[in-house]
Amino acid sequence: MTKRPIGAVTFDLWDCLFCDETDEAKRKAAGRPPKTEERRQLVHEYLGREAPIERAVVDLAYDVADAAYRKVWHDLHVTMSVRERLEILISGLGRALPADFDELVRLHEDMELEFRPDPAPGALEALQALHGKYPLAIISDTIFSPGTNLRKLLDGAGMLDYFDHFVFSDELGRSKPHPRVFESVAEAFLIDVKDIVHIGDRPHNDIGGPHVVGARGLLLTVVKERPLEGHKPDAVCADYSELAGVLESMGG
Repeated sequence: MTKRPIGAVTFDLWDCLFCDETDEAKRKAAGRPPKTEERRQLVHEYLGREAPIERAVVDLAYDVADAAYRKVWHDLHVTMSVRERLEILISGLGRALPADFDELVRLHEDMELEFRPDPAPGALEALQALHGKYPLAIISDTIFSPGTNLRKLLDGAGMLDYFDHFVFSDELGRSKPHPRVFESVAEAFLIDVKDIVHIGDRPHNDIGGPHVVGARGLLLTVVKERPLEGHKPDAVCADYSELAGVLESMGG
């Protein structure tokens, strides 16, 4: 383990501070379909209000748009907004945007506010312990929920006020592991980017990303353990109650 002073600690959000997909059980209990199904239903409904269209055609177009999104996100480190994704999808169908397109976008973006995912076990207590000891920031890609809504999730879970800075990919224009996301945190805190310790669950983004700029990556396996894909974390934490000690051992 490389031991040197820590200038700031940054957190991924999904499967780190929140358990992704835990909202699905709540949706099912309320008689609602999974998010992937409801998104396709919405597009079919809104386009169908203006002219008939087969559901299978909408599903195929949505699948293609999702595949294009993942390619751009993973390889080019750019996160297309929901508005851009739906515009591409509908254009590919040869259709004009429906008159109530803004509402269709909003319904996509607000799904995780209606049925909220569960916070990761021990995350809030860990933030309380770290607050004031290190500058804390969020670095999160925005898949369907924009940064404005992710702030609402954090606030609802009592976590928002523990963070001093936020980097959301829809606001910055870049997503992990692009160097710019880490450099922007260093600029905000007036520190060397190498003094950041980033905490996340995806080795490609959360270990490889900080390593590109000389920062350190701490792999968090509290919610999910993923294959390392050749990346070597600077430290691993499997329980939030141990995080403060792990950071201390890294030089905090």
